[in-house]
Amino acid sequence: MSQAMGGKYHHGDLRGELVRVSLDLIAEHGLEGFSVAEVARRAKVSPGAPYRHFASRESLLAEVAGNIACQLADRVATAAGEHEDPADALAAAAGAYTRYLIERRAGMNVIYADGLHGPQHTGLHEQTRRLTDEFLMRCLAVAPDPATALELMEQLFTQAHGYGTFHLDGVFVKHGYSVDLVVRKSTEAARAAIIGRAVGGAR
Repeated sequence: MSQAMGGKYHHGDLRGELVRVSLDLIAEHGLEGFSVAEVARRAKVSPGAPYRHFASRESLLAEVAGNIACQLADRVATAAGEHEDPADALAAAAGAYTRYLIERRAGMNVIYADGLHGPQHTGLHEQTRRLTDEFLMRCLAVAPDPATALELMEQLFTQAHGYGTFHLDGVFVKHGYSVDLVVRKSTEAARAAIIGRAVGGAR
């Protein structure tokens, strides 16, 4: 157990609690609002307590990012698994990314944040590979060649993230778009990109 502020103790898995609180903090305020001090305050532990579990801000953020990549991969796999047609499955995967980004304010922006690319963050790298594989394997199934599949994956991530970011920044809100509508638009845009790449090949 770790000494908490006010003389009390934090019961249970503090490491896991710090990650959970970090995820909630990012969901509320974005990556810009993340700080170890605020995580400690919300977890009701002393400012130094997180550093008994994580060597640095980056190591805590890397574990958080690994959780995000894992959750995203699960969402993508579930959404894609509801469709038999490969193009429909891939489009649904893109929509699932957009929905998660809107809900959690987290996606590639956190996974590829500065300071998280070192070899010490093996857990994050494994989960990131799992997430990209969820997309790449499906892109390979619809694209005419591997190079086009890679281009398509990049385009889908960019579009899906863009739709989510526009909503979070209030652009779509001003137009009265609901989250469901934004996700549907993201899915439709993904389907158009998939068809275009499948028919036209690399551009």
